[in-house]
Amino acid sequence: GFPGWFVEERTDLLPTHKRSALLALEEMPFKRFVEFGRVALVNYGPHEGKLCTILDVVDQNRCLVEGAGEGNEITRQIINFKRLSLTDLVVDGAKRNMKSEKLAKLLKEQNIAEKWTATNWGRKLAAKKRRANLTDFQRFQVMVLNKKRSALTNVTYKALKAGK
Repeated sequence: GFPGWFVEERTDLLPTHKRSALLALEEMPFKRFVEFGRVALVNYGPHEGKLCTILDVVDQNRCLVEGAGEGNEITRQIINFKRLSLTDLVVDGAKRNMKSEKLAKLLKEQNIAEKWTATNWGRKLAAKKRRANLTDFQRFQVMVLNKKRSALTNVTYKALKAGK
């Protein structure tokens, strides 16, 4: 693009349609781009719910990925972009088609798995997985606890409402 000083000082020289397009580039809201080292979540197929790292772009529909989670369950393979959800995490220092050992070292150094579990998205997926693995009795216990919480909430609400 243009140098920063041009955007700030000389936009008055541009026609209106180009000026607005140039300013829109400066405050672009989208931050998750397909790039080498971008960590993605597989959202469909046999590896659904697992993390991977983008290593190369094959064409506009597919990329080369390798596992980024604990245990590296995903072997190096080509996967369609439609099966990936890009995360905010990026492996710094990742290069195109880098070797598995170097990628594993970078992932471990940068604590990508721990960073993922610390995100809201990672916590929600972990909670969903935990709920899916509950036994019938555990689901019953959750229901009883939810009823107790609801009763306490109603008592507090009614007390606050009566106090007005």
